[in-house]
Amino acid sequence: MRGIGKSFAGVRVLDDVQLTLYAGETHILAGENGAGKSTLIKILAGIYTEFTGEISFNGRPVRFKNPQAASALGIRVIHQELSLVREMSVLDNLFLGRELCRYSMLRRKTQREQAAALLQRLGLDLDLQRTAGSYPLGLQQMIEIAKALLGDAVVLILDEPTSALTGIEAEKLFAFMAALKERGCALIYISHKMEEIYRLADRITVLRDGRWIGSERADALPRAEMIRWMVGRELTGHFPARPALVPGAPALLRVTGFSVADPAGKRDFAVRDLSLEVRRGEIVGLAGLQGAGNSELLLGLFGAYPGGVRGLMEVEGKRLTPGSPAMAIAAGLALVTNDRKQTGLIADHSIRWNLTLAALRRLSPAGWLRPRRERACAADYLERLAIRAASSDQPVATLSGGNQQKVVLSKWLATQPRVLLLDEPTRGVDIGAKHEIYELMNQWTAQGLGILLITSEMPELLALSDRILVMHGGRVTAELSRRTATPEGIMRAAMGEEAAA
Repeated sequence: MRGIGKSFAGVRVLDDVQLTLYAGETHILAGENGAGKSTLIKILAGIYTEFTGEISFNGRPVRFKNPQAASALGIRVIHQELSLVREMSVLDNLFLGRELCRYSMLRRKTQREQAAALLQRLGLDLDLQRTAGSYPLGLQQMIEIAKALLGDAVVLILDEPTSALTGIEAEKLFAFMAALKERGCALIYISHKMEEIYRLADRITVLRDGRWIGSERADALPRAEMIRWMVGRELTGHFPARPALVPGAPALLRVTGFSVADPAGKRDFAVRDLSLEVRRGEIVGLAGLQGAGNSELLLGLFGAYPGGVRGLMEVEGKRLTPGSPAMAIAAGLALVTNDRKQTGLIADHSIRWNLTLAALRRLSPAGWLRPRRERACAADYLERLAIRAASSDQPVATLSGGNQQKVVLSKWLATQPRVLLLDEPTRGVDIGAKHEIYELMNQWTAQGLGILLITSEMPELLALSDRILVMHGGRVTAELSRRTATPEGIMRAAMGEEAAA
């Protein structure tokens, strides 16, 4: 790809970008959110057809008219945002848009055989007839990966493919990637996880603000230099220092004997007889492997399962029976879910519409919309969280992933909460935006908020948490202080081994 340029509504998002890819290599495409990575791969995949510059494939110039034309040459994409049709079966999702037919008749048996063989190679035990949306987010991500791998890929583009995967699932993916490389497949890999980048990369290309900054072999590009290329500045510390907790700070959230019925119906309870508290100014980390019940706990606290919870819950000393999200919001709780596309944002609407949605009761006294108040609120949070947008009327779908996440955070801050329930708040966010979110979390706790945090990134969990609760099978198996928490201790407890505080 040479001299690639692209504009949206007169805004230049790519300018004279280049990318060279060789057979049998893993090429990391790095850069902050908004750097142009997703736009570049969508051009290569035939999703964006209007652009300047040229693409050559195996020495021949090409210009794809649509994604099917790119796929026909073996260019496949695993997008960061899931593209599954949740109501359709796993099998129909795998073959959607490339169904196997003979004489206009669907070859269901052949499709099942090919799908079963692929899932076996990936080590996935899935029911092909079950709807894709009924599986947990991590398995939906694996279905998305399998969909891209169906058939012979010559170029495979992976955009944050492990963001929703467990460590075991990620290892399966890495093994499959190694096998593809052996066959001569070229891999473009986008990740914000430093350990993944330097484990997988043969070469690295960095974009910043829509421009090509450089390409280099991974063994010749130190981590600090790559970060400087990405952000254009030195980050003095990836994780900001946590201020000391105020001794005797009061509990903002107290939960005793709390249980949540399993929403999937596979077992009686996803969370069983759990007790915890979050004090003013404190970040309490929640650790656990997939299926431990972490996300179900936050959803249960937020009233997403009315009638499906039991136990005692208090917010600032006041009893709360989680009956609905509206009740939780009124009591001072706010929940950032782990999937901003499905449950965090309404992509077709504006930043302002999304940002003020949860705070309409406060911004619309007596039930009357106050557009002036909404605009003022949106403008305030655009400035506070440094959201990069032309205006609050811009569709939220046009923002980068990091700026979309900031809109989600702003939406809940606008409700003026006392306790923030954060489920993977930095998933799919670049290193610069992550650092900004870490700083914001320190600011919020300094202002007296309490945070209950789920993160699957061990360094993040250890650096941000004042205390860590580890869950296994819906129960807490360890409570660790910042001083005593170690990766090994957390992993042992996450696998079911009881540990001391």
